[in-house]
Amino acid sequence: MTEHISAPSPSPVGEGYLLLGQYAERAYLEYAMSVVKGRALPEVSDGQKPVQRRILFAMRDMGLTAGAKPVKSARVVGEILGKYHPHGDSSAYEAMVRMAQDFTLRYPLIDGIGNFGSRDGDGAAAMRYTEARLTPIAELLLSEINQGTVDFVPNYDGAFDEPLHLPARLPMVLLNGASGIAVGMATEIPSHNLNEVTQAAIALLKKPTLETADLMQYIPAPDFAGGGQIITPADELRRIYETGKGSVRVRARYEIEKLARGQWRVIVTELPPNANSAKILAEIEEQTNPKPKAGKKQLNQDQLNTKKLMLDLIDRVRDESDGEHPVRLVFEPKSSRIDTDTFINTLMAQTSLEGNVSMNLVMMGLDNRPAQKPENDFAGMVGFPRRYCNMSSEIPFEPSGKTAAHP
Repeated sequence: MTEHISAPSPSPVGEGYLLLGQYAERAYLEYAMSVVKGRALPEVSDGQKPVQRRILFAMRDMGLTAGAKPVKSARVVGEILGKYHPHGDSSAYEAMVRMAQDFTLRYPLIDGIGNFGSRDGDGAAAMRYTEARLTPIAELLLSEINQGTVDFVPNYDGAFDEPLHLPARLPMVLLNGASGIAVGMATEIPSHNLNEVTQAAIALLKKPTLETADLMQYIPAPDFAGGGQIITPADELRRIYETGKGSVRVRARYEIEKLARGQWRVIVTELPPNANSAKILAEIEEQTNPKPKAGKKQLNQDQLNTKKLMLDLIDRVRDESDGEHPVRLVFEPKSSRIDTDTFINTLMAQTSLEGNVSMNLVMMGLDNRPAQKPENDFAGMVGFPRRYCNMSSEIPFEPSGKTAAHP
């Protein structure tokens, strides 16, 4: 018996109409691409998200270069919203604040005057109180913008033009990194050392066929804004850079200070990303003076064990951070006879003094599509023709030379 298969009946939806499922799929895709391109991911060409690029361009257009007199942040935000970024003022100001924080960006692009927050999580003052101007290193992104180096496009209402990219003279996407969550993807690009990136870019210009292992001779590891020591093995770092995804292990930088009569103490001067002094002190307080878990009347055995461990080792902890020492945590042992390695390893294991930092090198490529970039796609990260990678000795910035990869 032959089964008869009838042709599908015509759709009851006429021309010019969409099924609800098709409409939802199309609308969600448009929303997702808007978030990916317009908010969350940086461009490989200049390392900036759209709001950051508009902030820099607007401030330069206002004449707020490094040597200029700073103006109120509210005035800058008004200029950005009115001309280029038709969104809420809080989004623009929050981006400005982040670009001015030396504990967030390895190389801040904005010189903020006033309270721009702290590494302990304190928020910035309102925009009517703070002032801002560009830093000297922002010239790496803006100095050639009027020389026909980049394309301009109309702004949201066609009244002004804004740059599609900034003519970066160095791969800023590596120098300052980026962090963002889009729809279906996210990015976590760590910052890197200016001297190391410059040397790698020069080497790549001389020999475009360099592989990841060759580039890692110049860029051995990330260089975080807050410092810290990267303890991930070199082979693992190479795998992360080859694939564009992984995590690195970072621990605080410390020194053992010798005192009179054989006493000693541990001084922490640099912290890993996502850690701050207040958080670490709170963790120690929670472990040495724990509270019963929700729904319980007494401490469990793990809490009791941790409490005994910490109280047997630590006598007192102080936060001596100030303007001269952004991070200075002092840990004093219960007895000078305690082994220093045991003391330090316990602190690292029980607090945020050591932790993992994710790396996910996702960014918008030159083809305007999001992609994961391994380190050997460094030429793509530079993003402009070779003349825009000009390693001129006239760069108006004096790098510190500090690198987290090397003590």
